[in-house]
Amino acid sequence: MRKDALVSPAVLRSCALALLISLLSTAFSLAQDASPPTSANAPTTLSSPGLVSPGAARNPANPAPNPLSLPQLPDLTRRENFSAAMQIIILLTVLSLAPAILLMMTSFTRIVIVLALLRQALGTQQLPPNQVLIGLAMFMTFLVMGKTLHRVNDEALQPYLNGTIDQKSALAIAAAPMRDFMITQIERSHNEKDVDLFAQFAGKPRATTWDGVDTLTLIPAFMLSELKTAFLLGFKVYLPFLIIDLVISTILVSMGMMMLPPALISLPFKLLLFVLVDGWRLVAMSLMGSFAT
Repeated sequence: MRKDALVSPAVLRSCALALLISLLSTAFSLAQDASPPTSANAPTTLSSPGLVSPGAARNPANPAPNPLSLPQLPDLTRRENFSAAMQIIILLTVLSLAPAILLMMTSFTRIVIVLALLRQALGTQQLPPNQVLIGLAMFMTFLVMGKTLHRVNDEALQPYLNGTIDQKSALAIAAAPMRDFMITQIERSHNEKDVDLFAQFAGKPRATTWDGVDTLTLIPAFMLSELKTAFLLGFKVYLPFLIIDLVISTILVSMGMMMLPPALISLPFKLLLFVLVDGWRLVAMSLMGSFAT
């Protein structure tokens, strides 16, 4: 039998424990020798920056700060007190609200609905893709809203950035061109009854002039007017393609080919007709021409 097999596990654990204790005691003694000696007569001071010992001298010109006092908040109504972080937060908030503003107060709603109905009328479910339709609608919106956006920039945004007007005045000035655009579209579509509808549910009297209509009532009325106009334009775009579908379906039924999907046969003819008449240019021209500028 080997001699190392006679050593029990308990003896090994005891030896390891004794070695660990000896190493810890050696390290503790070395740490005590490395620490600087302290004098018995030296005054005891606290290293905490917020606490001062009772015997410490105080400078009357620079009194010690009170650790319990609350920090003073800056005057946030002044532009120079806004930090860079606060400006970034406000900018991100405005950017998160920008899509909602784009949908509610511009021509984007009418344009994107008509383009979506056009794609459905053609029978191409995913062509053009949504990214292309949204991008086209956005750039067409920028063209239609060009004069209005220039007014907002010249009358409200640039004076605010230059510090000549405050934020409240800038918002009030910027709302005026947007209100003019929405009012013009409602009057051209003859949808003034939508304004009376929302004013009635808001508990306000019927306004005789547009100055008496507040913005919160004008925005949903403008959206409802845009939806009506968009569906009317979509019906006009949809009608020629519907006639092609009816003709193809009648021909297939008369030939006894009832099992063949009519959309499969009518799709090439609709694409050919749309390309021959330069459909994209006509649709874009009709859309942008439907807005009163």
